[in-house]
Amino acid sequence: ITSIISITGKPGLHKIVSQTKNGLIAESIEDGKRFPVYASEKVSAIEDISIYTKTDDMPLVEVYQKLYKKTAGKAAIDHKAKPEELQSFLKEVVDFDEERVYNSDLKKLFQWFNILIKADLLKEEEKEEKSTKKATADKKDAKAPKKVAPAKKVTAKKTTTPKTSKAKATTKTATPVSYTHLT
Repeated sequence: ITSIISITGKPGLHKIVSQTKNGLIAESIEDGKRFPVYASEKVSAIEDISIYTKTDDMPLVEVYQKLYKKTAGKAAIDHKAKPEELQSFLKEVVDFDEERVYNSDLKKLFQWFNILIKADLLKEEEKEEKSTKKATADKKDAKAPKKVAPAKKVTAKKTTTPKTSKAKATTKTATPVSYTHLT
């Protein structure tokens, strides 16, 4: 769901396929047609959209996860149903603010949910969420300071040269070198 967007003036949901110098290339989730999206168009990522509840705003992704559990992965009520039916269905899942959430919002919410179910994108969200949690845990482990064995001093053996008439006895020692492992 991270690359799913809504574009003002274009119905349905779209997936970001590529980025261009002047904007994006998007693909319709419903029919697979690709088209350019220019910087002048208003684009909203589905994960940035939220719904008003009586206590606080709830991200649309969370609403969809709750709807997914309620419907057991099946399509929800049709978005063309009566507004009262849409409201009662959503009330079973989310305690939304009826004064600030309009009927047009409910229609769009259910239409998008059914599009995502049909395209089988919400199942992947659950898998992505688990892998994201694992990746986050791995990053935390990577940021934690790793224990490194203390550096050992390396010294060369003392050697002496045989004494001759002009030669002096010499000793050689190497300068201490420290090694650390970076993994």
